[in-house]
Amino acid sequence: MTRRQALLTILAVLLLGLLASAAAWAEVTAEEAARLGKDLTPLGGEKAGNADGTIPPWEGGITEPPAGYKPGMHHPDPYAGDEVLFTITAANMGDYADKLTPGHQAMLKTYDTFKMKVYPTHRSASCPQRIYDATKRVATTAKLGEGGNGIHGAVMGTPFPIPKVGVEVIWNHLTRFRGNIASRKIAQAAPTRSGSYTEVVFEDEFNVVYSQEGQTEESLDNRILYFKQKVVAPARLAGGVLLVHETMDQVKEPRAAWLYNPGQRRVRRAPNVAYDNPGTAADGMRTSDQFDMFNGAPDRYEWTLVGKKEMYVPYNDYALHSDKLKHKDILTPLHVNPEYLRYELHRVWVVEANLRPGTSHVYKRRTFYVDEDSWQVLLVDQYDNRDQLWRVSEGFVINYYDLPTLWTTLEVHTDLQAGRYLAIGLDNELDMYNFSIERTLEDYTPAALRREGVR
Repeated sequence: MTRRQALLTILAVLLLGLLASAAAWAEVTAEEAARLGKDLTPLGGEKAGNADGTIPPWEGGITEPPAGYKPGMHHPDPYAGDEVLFTITAANMGDYADKLTPGHQAMLKTYDTFKMKVYPTHRSASCPQRIYDATKRVATTAKLGEGGNGIHGAVMGTPFPIPKVGVEVIWNHLTRFRGNIASRKIAQAAPTRSGSYTEVVFEDEFNVVYSQEGQTEESLDNRILYFKQKVVAPARLAGGVLLVHETMDQVKEPRAAWLYNPGQRRVRRAPNVAYDNPGTAADGMRTSDQFDMFNGAPDRYEWTLVGKKEMYVPYNDYALHSDKLKHKDILTPLHVNPEYLRYELHRVWVVEANLRPGTSHVYKRRTFYVDEDSWQVLLVDQYDNRDQLWRVSEGFVINYYDLPTLWTTLEVHTDLQAGRYLAIGLDNELDMYNFSIERTLEDYTPAALRREGVR
């Protein structure tokens, strides 16, 4: 090959790469967007069931609560009459391996006390009509910001209901509908290998401004949500308050965070509340960006959209959410009590995250499994710098009838190497979510944070 031919070959390869990149980042066409609400669900999932009928068609999800339910109650199980189809154990997992994540396979191999009870599939995910309308409206206008680290041209709706690249799936999770302003009281526990634990109790508040009716991209002022978290127990930790402003374009403006220290009675900036810094009072069992299964800037990873796959995932875990249970019923040694866990067969988007060169994180690689009907991250496998599977995260979800919305009732992060786990979201013995509180943006300022702390 002559030098000129070699040069032309290199140029051709570069051109093909650019064309492939442009295609991958291509916006959704009007023709594609027209599929929403037709063969696709209003949020972009496949409306049809699967070929063998083990995944049913989506028919709107749960749109009204069961008889007798009132806001503020724990949510009764609409599927309490379902019987277990089969139970996956270490002994028979080979029969189901093609629908099990590496994380679940590792848990079954590691713990002979862990099992997965699989129930009939119910596609219960639903949202208000205005979220569906907004999703169709922004489907052709939403764009990724520089490097995929922000979004533009979208508000209220799911920005990328027909994703072309992996980071779009992650932005769908970050901006998914979770109500307007909600508060909750939850407990967190990190049992030792023997099963002993101390509960940490939080009062959380979410103001998801991105989803609120009447918002425009300009009125958001580059904010997706405001988050406030107060520690109320144990006494040695009580009184600390965290405030986070999550941004929409994280290149233009990174996340802002503040902490109120009750001992010093002062508020200070908290730039470390992000990435792989330790989660609040989590005994080193999770990183900051594992809260809500994943949060924050995606800039430290290269995101690859692997595709969609049928998997056994946590879903409709109303039994785990029941106020008839005590936290001690759930918190058993090594892993949470599998008797109260429910798994179903669902289609999920699979996204691989690999650490970018020149950046750092304790997780070199992560695999996300994201629900096609809600964009909720349901499972994450996390690998260490030796490429060894380290932690398995599970988001046990229910449909909250008040809104409606599909969201976690419990997140569990299982550390396979330490033989321990962290459970966050325990609410069986605590007050339920309140989805109708009233706040102004003044309630999410550093000055308000100090008032919250001394109250």
